[in-house]
Amino acid sequence: MKKYEVMYIIKPTVEEEARKALIEEINNIFVNLDSTVTKVNEWGIRDLAYEIDDLRKGYYVLLNVEATAEAVKEFERVSNIKEDIIRYIAVAE
Repeated sequence: MKKYEVMYIIKPTVEEEARKALIEEINNIFVNLDSTVTKVNEWGIRDLAYEIDDLRKGYYVLLNVEATAEAVKEFERVSNIKEDIIRYIAVAE
């Protein structure tokens, strides 16, 4: 398994309970596919570098994971589907 740094940005309009559920769902993607989430760092609401879908702010979440390629692909697939995630990236360390 490789180490990855995964970052995704959630719409700032998402309520706190829904945001926590979404973060938990993303973490479970990795756990359910035999990967390990070593660190979850919630940066909170920050300004975006540029406007995305008429939004100027986003809720940033950074994960450090030891994951299989399959788990990363599943994360990307789910992130594409979820309307509350406006951007994501997974980079191998």
